[in-house]
Amino acid sequence: MGGNGGGGTNADKRPNDLLGSWFVRSGWSKGELARQVNRRARQLGANHISTDTSRVRRWLDGENPREPIPRILSELFSERFGCVVSVEDLGLRVARQSPSASGVDLPWTGPQTVALLSEFSRSDLMLARRGFLGTSLGLSAGPALIEPMQRWLVPTPSSPAPPEPDPLHEPRRPGRLSRPELELLESTTKMFRQWDAQCGGGLRRKAVVGQLHEVTDLLQEPQPENTTRKLFKVAAELAELAGWMSYDVGLQPTAQKYFVLALHAAKEAGDKPLGSYVLSSMSRQMIHLGRPDDALELVHLAQYGSRDCASPRTQSMLYAMEARAYANMGQPGKCKRAVRMAEDTFADADDWDEPDPDWIRFFSEAELHGENSHSFRDLAYVAGRSPTYASLAQPLMERAVDLFAKDGEHQRSYALNLIGMATVHLLQREPERGSAYASQAMETARKVRSERVNTRIRKTVGAAVRDFGDLSVVVDLTEQLAVDLPESADAG
Repeated sequence: MGGNGGGGTNADKRPNDLLGSWFVRSGWSKGELARQVNRRARQLGANHISTDTSRVRRWLDGENPREPIPRILSELFSERFGCVVSVEDLGLRVARQSPSASGVDLPWTGPQTVALLSEFSRSDLMLARRGFLGTSLGLSAGPALIEPMQRWLVPTPSSPAPPEPDPLHEPRRPGRLSRPELELLESTTKMFRQWDAQCGGGLRRKAVVGQLHEVTDLLQEPQPENTTRKLFKVAAELAELAGWMSYDVGLQPTAQKYFVLALHAAKEAGDKPLGSYVLSSMSRQMIHLGRPDDALELVHLAQYGSRDCASPRTQSMLYAMEARAYANMGQPGKCKRAVRMAEDTFADADDWDEPDPDWIRFFSEAELHGENSHSFRDLAYVAGRSPTYASLAQPLMERAVDLFAKDGEHQRSYALNLIGMATVHLLQREPERGSAYASQAMETARKVRSERVNTRIRKTVGAAVRDFGDLSVVVDLTEQLAVDLPESADAG
């Protein structure tokens, strides 16, 4: 009987009305469903599964099948109806028994990381309408987020690896990835990252998610250990980028889920610096969501986990994120110290012996100045719109804007720093200069599909209207906003 995928006990068993409803609407017979489950199971390599009509009847009567049958049924019904029909929608999984689509406390094992990445990216791809996962996902914060992430630090027991094949003498088996194919995957990931920097998250997000799903398919095939580790690294980078793009277009719970899965994949890859980068992205999201305490916990976790292996450029970025967290917590002394550490560490970046990975290449001198200026700008807001902290932000922000103006690749960062410059001048009660920078930011934002950029511009124009609404330059600014960034425009 073990090969039939039976699971739950008979105690308190009630008919599964949810599964019954989907089954009736599908128009399938029990035999048809059983045959489709068996066919999909064979495709997954689960050859032990042999379902028949009586087993389907038992599922409808309330029996809970074991994995991978719930996932297979989710796929079959999703394809039948053209929308995501989750395992929970089918009434087949109690959320506490197994990680649900909305949780972040996931098992730290390779096969389950692959399965969850595959399931989540597939769900994301299957529904065309923007924000589909928002209804089924919730954001985690506080201990519910931090405690599961701390398990990133716990060493996983290594199982004895099979001997590596001799590439010269062993013919390539179907499904095995060649070195050129792996290098192509890595270069495609770099290309996606460049597109994101130039165009924002809205234009290419689905392409990144599709590539991630392809990589999870490859991870489900037998590969040499070294290839598997590299594939997990690619999966981690793609999941982080999918999360970053989701964050950029305003899909916050979706972004968090991708970040969490990226951290799991980075751990499987054995890449601690990459894991610290994923945690820094999560930290940035928490600052954006007004949770600087969580942001600080995440960045400290990143710093501790990569303390003996991160390059100076990566360490500098983590110090800059620490400064942002302290600024938003209203701790100027600790913020200034972290800014100083970011600057001092960055000075060693060019003397590092090894080439930096591509994912940290964005953290240039321009980005360093931009981050640190935003920390002082944030301090100014927390300190009741203090012009003193705004004056500390101004020279750093000006340097960032000048450097980004010469950099055609990072258009979104240029737009964000133009907005930052506008806010600094508004804090210094210089509405004419603030309006000029806001106007310039709008022109750059038109080239970038980023809801984050658009939201910040709207907030900045709103602040200008609140404080200086009777000035003609501010009236002109609001008119430009209505033309360049109408509220109804779809940003993602």
